[in-house]
Amino acid sequence: MASTRRMVLLGGTGALGALIVGYALWPSGRIAKANTLDAKNGEQFVTNWIKIATDGTITVVVPHCDMGTGIFTALPQMAAEELDADWSKVQVEQAPPEPLFANGALAEGFVLGSRNMSDQSFPAFMRGTVSNTFRTIAEYMNLQVTGGSSAVRATGVYAMRIAGAAAREMLVKAAAARWNVSVEDCSTANSRVLHKASGKSFGYGELVTEAANFDPSSRPKLKAKSEYTLVGKPIPRFDIPKKVNGTTTYGVDVKVPDMLYAAIKISPVFGAKLTSVDENAVMNRRGVAKVVKLDDAVVVVADRFWRARDAVAALNPVFATGENDKVTSASLRARHDAALKGPDLKSDVEQGDGVKALANGKVIEAVYNVPYLSHAPMEPMNATAVYKDGKLEVWSGTQDGLGSRAYCAKIASLDFGDVTFHLLQSGGAFGRRLPGQWNFLEYAVRTAMAVPGKPVKLIFTREQDMQHDFYRPNVTSRFRAILDKTGMPNAWVNDYTTDDNPSAEAHIAYAIPNQAISSVKVATHVPTGPWRSVEASWHGFFVESFVDELAHAAGKDPLAYRRALLAASPRHVAVLNLAAEKAGWGTPLPAGRARGVAIVESFNSIVAHVAEVEVHDDGALKVRRIVSAIDCGMAVNPDGLKAQIEGGILFGLSAALHGAITIDKGAVVQANFPDYQMVKLADAPEVEVHVVESDAALGGAGEPGVPPVAPALANAIFAATGVRIRELPIQDVSLAKEKRQSAG
Repeated sequence: MASTRRMVLLGGTGALGALIVGYALWPSGRIAKANTLDAKNGEQFVTNWIKIATDGTITVVVPHCDMGTGIFTALPQMAAEELDADWSKVQVEQAPPEPLFANGALAEGFVLGSRNMSDQSFPAFMRGTVSNTFRTIAEYMNLQVTGGSSAVRATGVYAMRIAGAAAREMLVKAAAARWNVSVEDCSTANSRVLHKASGKSFGYGELVTEAANFDPSSRPKLKAKSEYTLVGKPIPRFDIPKKVNGTTTYGVDVKVPDMLYAAIKISPVFGAKLTSVDENAVMNRRGVAKVVKLDDAVVVVADRFWRARDAVAALNPVFATGENDKVTSASLRARHDAALKGPDLKSDVEQGDGVKALANGKVIEAVYNVPYLSHAPMEPMNATAVYKDGKLEVWSGTQDGLGSRAYCAKIASLDFGDVTFHLLQSGGAFGRRLPGQWNFLEYAVRTAMAVPGKPVKLIFTREQDMQHDFYRPNVTSRFRAILDKTGMPNAWVNDYTTDDNPSAEAHIAYAIPNQAISSVKVATHVPTGPWRSVEASWHGFFVESFVDELAHAAGKDPLAYRRALLAASPRHVAVLNLAAEKAGWGTPLPAGRARGVAIVESFNSIVAHVAEVEVHDDGALKVRRIVSAIDCGMAVNPDGLKAQIEGGILFGLSAALHGAITIDKGAVVQANFPDYQMVKLADAPEVEVHVVESDAALGGAGEPGVPPVAPALANAIFAATGVRIRELPIQDVSLAKEKRQSAG
């Protein structure tokens, strides 16, 4: 299969003299170009990712965006560990959206796979100039993405560790040359090169000029895990102080001299085209500068955002909707149900006798459904742009600075070099700011080009943001299974709908001899895109809920049932056991309370949740506690890891309890948080996260905490009430109970 950009998606100091190093060699022409881009006050590039100034300051350049996930601390930890750096002298900066800083490590991570922290066996072809291959691919694809929980397991492993180790070797060579001794007689510690025999030492800052004359190795010696002094420690994050004191600059904070503001009204029905609008209705309003007509939207530009917002709200644009204005959530569900019974199912997994095995016993069947979901980040979509003298300048928070720059150039029909893109921090994203979902950039660029010479900040209102998202898909999944004489599943058949290619997340870790998994695409006019944990978020709910149903049918404890099915998967069992132990599985609970368990592997991490719920007689639900265990190979920063899992739990809980985007007359019904609720502080459960350390390849942390939430919660509700939840959101257990009773 040919590689596509979507497949890969799955991110100076002031002193004179600096060493800047990364694992891939930069030819001399690149070094000269890099010096014009980023070198300051005598800094000298050798290659990317690490700078060491003559005053000893170490700057780690991170080719990702900052969305609050902690990677701007974890990645420097990985680099500084291999560098033997004094952490007090380490700082971090974001890589500029320049091709030289394309993130080839992402391509490597997905081609070569995740590796554990003790793996020294980097492939032989990653030597010399051949090591530039992946960076060349990344440059061609404008790859600087942050997503897919890939920063630590790809950039950290394939870029930061190699860069740190290579820089350390170069510094040692420089010191050995000064002393006229062998490099084997030298060691490093705390940002110094040491010569034990003589008692002499040099600080790294003293060696940068000579060190820059050595070529960095593409296969430097890496530390053993037992030697770590920084990795594995809960080091405080670099980004927190500015976020606490309010000095962090997000896209919505941008202020440019003579800036105008823009508000937009996009066609409520996706894909509809603007046919007419009476712009004269608002042109006499105070502060209104221009009405801009776009293909599917109308924009008002004014001197204040609230004036632009009120003016665009007063317009009554006419859109040509075609047949899409007849689409509803009910009609979409009917499409999914029909597709599962139709001829277009395509096999993804066929193991053993598959469907034929269903004839050998009583079939247990269940159908599950999840709705569309919005990303709903705290900071709504926005971008500021100015088009002047054939040049374009854009400010925005996205999940790919280099890709955003290329995208804006394409929209404006400009050369890449004629576009400047300022990548800012994002006030939440969850996938919304990934490539393919940049409608806000397109609208901002087209609006700026209609008002040449004036900077224009386009801000989506919350309503426009929620109703013109790229949603997590609406998916339906049907399961059929039979049990053997011992109550264990002998056949597992799963058919599901999708808006994309078949998903590996539908594959199961459970040892079931006969399996058949198939999918069918269902086309709709509703735009969809990656949402935190993507396919794992729905397949986790489907698979773990159905496994619980099988355990109940077999009359077995759900935890013991999973242990038996995962007997050949010791990592999974260890995670299950830790979560169950910490949650007190099997110990008595007060009346009305119960526990449910779920385990999902995603992004190379295994996560189990045990949810404890309380259901009152009237159906009111209280989620009291969620206990989690994760095996991600190794926790680079344990505090950061736990924070990500905690955030994923609350994110998944909001979706499980409340999240639903519904369609009526072709448009989204929900408009703001009153009708698209989040879990409030008063309703947040007690959350515990426990880490299973292992030698497995590094896994992600930003997304794997989400998938087990909904099934653990639904399974707990069943244990408490006997009501089986097969559709999300849950909202009110009494409603599900009424449906069950009415169905007899």
